[in-house]
Amino acid sequence: MEFVGESLRAALEALSVAAPQWLSALVTADWVRRYGARIDSHRFPKGENVRQEWAEQVGRDGFTILEAAFAPGSPGWLREIPAVQVLRRAWVEQYHRDGEGVRWREGKDLPPGRRRLCSPYDPDARYSVKRGSGWCGYKTHLSETCEPDAPHLITQVITTDATVADTEVTETLHQGLATRELLPAEHDVDAGYVTATHIVAAQDRYGIELLGPVGLDTHHENHQGEHFAQSTFTVNWQARTVTCPQGKTSASWSSQRKSSGTPLARVHFTAQDCGSCPVHEKCTKAANGKWGRSLTLLPQDQQEALETRRREQLTDQWQQRYNIRAGVEGTISQAVRRAQIRRTRFTGLPKTHLGHIFAATAINIIRLDAWLTETPLGPTRTSHLARLGLAA
Repeated sequence: MEFVGESLRAALEALSVAAPQWLSALVTADWVRRYGARIDSHRFPKGENVRQEWAEQVGRDGFTILEAAFAPGSPGWLREIPAVQVLRRAWVEQYHRDGEGVRWREGKDLPPGRRRLCSPYDPDARYSVKRGSGWCGYKTHLSETCEPDAPHLITQVITTDATVADTEVTETLHQGLATRELLPAEHDVDAGYVTATHIVAAQDRYGIELLGPVGLDTHHENHQGEHFAQSTFTVNWQARTVTCPQGKTSASWSSQRKSSGTPLARVHFTAQDCGSCPVHEKCTKAANGKWGRSLTLLPQDQQEALETRRREQLTDQWQQRYNIRAGVEGTISQAVRRAQIRRTRFTGLPKTHLGHIFAATAINIIRLDAWLTETPLGPTRTSHLARLGLAA
């Protein structure tokens, strides 16, 4: 509601300056009451029915402006006004008209979030939600050096719209570092940037050991007590068969692909073997049917890398080694507090990225100055209560 209301208001503001006489013939005093001030949620009427009527009224008003602007007798330059172009795209995405009038588009009738506008003032911005927090805009991805005897400097900055997943950035990050001859021997990353594909690709293409946790085998989440994880099955890649912990061999192996294009194999055991198995409850809860237990396998090199990482990340040695990644949290905090990257001063992805580059450069200058003047790092903040507990 805020988005469509503000999109229409932005178009009316632009038209009030560009074509005041043309607009005056279309609008009434009611339009001024509805769109004279910035559209904020606290000004919306109370009640779902009333709000629905308000949203549909906005839709009708928007179509009135668009039909007039694109009418054969209207000046052609009206439709070239950026705010009018945004209004037209927003109305295509958010509304439709039928015999009953103007209606919201909902659910699958809406464009994907990656393509859908979320701000009338920045067509590149997108809306996303992470851990329950939603925002309209972008994401910033930072990479820095972490040698103990050298200043920690930011080496790469990537800006994406808010809908881009972290896993989509890993390869781009490595390509950028390779171009500038800044590839590390070891790259410590958050779990969001690691998949089995990334682990193998980083090693094969760039000679990088990508260090980060991968997702655990989640097949056992519906099982209580002892269970058979995927790693307890023996895979014969040449024969394209899998043997279960009870010695039964799989009945089928089919090659498939994920929606992303990644190849995988689907392996099935028969219902006869699984149904008569004495440890059936520890393995699968699949209903009796054509198949029993099933497995999904990545290509051999990726599957082996995944299982190796799952074992390694449970060890104390690996955890201690991975502790170094916590240092980037200080970089993010510094970028937010000192460089104020939480909110962009610019419109559009290219300019926002340039602003992030400036922010990273400023942080590097601050860090180099601190290193040269032997200024110690600031301590981690500790609450008064925590200090009291430590003292006790």
